[in-house]
Amino acid sequence: MTVIDKAERFQALHRQGCFVIANAWDQGSARILTQVGFPAIATTSAGLAFMLGRRDGRARVSRQEALANARDIVKATDLPVSADLEDGYGAAPEDCGDTVRQAAEAGLCGCTIEDTTADPAAPIHGFDIAVARVKAAVAAARAASHPFVLTARAENFLHGRPDLDDTVRRLVAFAEAGADCLYAPALPTMQAIRTVVAAVAPRPVNVLSGPRDQLVSLQALAEAGVRRVSVGGVLARAAYGQVLQAGRLLLAGDVPVALRGVASHAEIEAMMEVVPADAGAPSRS
Repeated sequence: MTVIDKAERFQALHRQGCFVIANAWDQGSARILTQVGFPAIATTSAGLAFMLGRRDGRARVSRQEALANARDIVKATDLPVSADLEDGYGAAPEDCGDTVRQAAEAGLCGCTIEDTTADPAAPIHGFDIAVARVKAAVAAARAASHPFVLTARAENFLHGRPDLDDTVRRLVAFAEAGADCLYAPALPTMQAIRTVVAAVAPRPVNVLSGPRDQLVSLQALAEAGVRRVSVGGVLARAAYGQVLQAGRLLLAGDVPVALRGVASHAEIEAMMEVVPADAGAPSRS
């Protein structure tokens, strides 16, 4: 399947209904999520940071590292892949444009760009520069050799700025700038989600699992008009959480409980790629 085929499939997913995009953090998790049956894969900046043994956020992962991780995930699946590219790895609109250009060249079918600054003292870009950054990202997406879904994120609610009016204002401006999908993580209520959906219609909206601190069904989100649901670093946290819990139980000497319910070696191995035994061996020529 070509990148154009995957990109067109990804675009089509946003046109009707509501789908879950599963967040993978490495090739193994991408292969598992593909075989579970998800229609598309997204990367996760938190999952990547944890995989590298780092804390999440504040530009602790470089653009080079994020795109290398995204390329690995693209290689591991025949599904469309969208990347979490944080703030675009630079404050200037040109930085966002260059990041999106490189994302498309890496075989990605889409990415997200945030209005964050990586500065804890002033975590959100001003309105005008935020819109300019999205415009540059959209221009780069349109210049790609295949369709590319650019998702613009308004991050107020993740950074101590619970201002729904400003969030809606930003998302509407991002939509008018050409963003294909709109996303405001951690919206507080279902009514806030409905407000965002109505404000940017008919552009699709991505929601992070549902209202903040409240899990709701996919059906409820679909009925609210949401087109795409992501879970961010939740699956990575679930995996690392199992390691944490099992490790503590093993140290306590409770081996039976620590290993209860663990997937078998055969089950996981069956989902992984079969690599020829001599792959990577030195050439004999």
